[in-house]
Amino acid sequence: MKKIIWFCTVSLLLIACSDNYSSRNPYLSEVSFTKTINLNLPSYNNLTVAGSGMLIEDATAGIKGILVINQGFNQFLAWEASCPNHTPSSCSTMEVTGNIYCQCDCDDYKYSLYTGNIIEETNDGNAEYSLLYYQTSVNGNILTISN
Repeated sequence: MKKIIWFCTVSLLLIACSDNYSSRNPYLSEVSFTKTINLNLPSYNNLTVAGSGMLIEDATAGIKGILVINQGFNQFLAWEASCPNHTPSSCSTMEVTGNIYCQCDCDDYKYSLYTGNIIEETNDGNAEYSLLYYQTSVNGNILTISN
């Protein structure tokens, strides 16, 4: 009986400690940044409306910028603006469409800004990765996005 318990314990530890690199996106590198946004500024006016998203192109934030959506009730989500299914290139910067979606010009893949998941892909079936998520926090009218 002790051998069975020992075997189960060791098996569980090995499974729990194993690294799973399959979920790491090989197209997008790790970047470290902090972007502070004053929501009172006119350039961020779109983010004061619940259900509205926008692209913030900033060379110091993310790889190709960041996509931000106001979920309402002072809650925000932020994502990498580079298409997650391509190496960053001239066509891989996502564009916000319909305020709650973003689309990659390289292949017309469409993603939800609420979930980060792909909602529309071309027939090639190569869309393997969702949008890369960034942390957000709000203090008054200041939105901070970081990785």
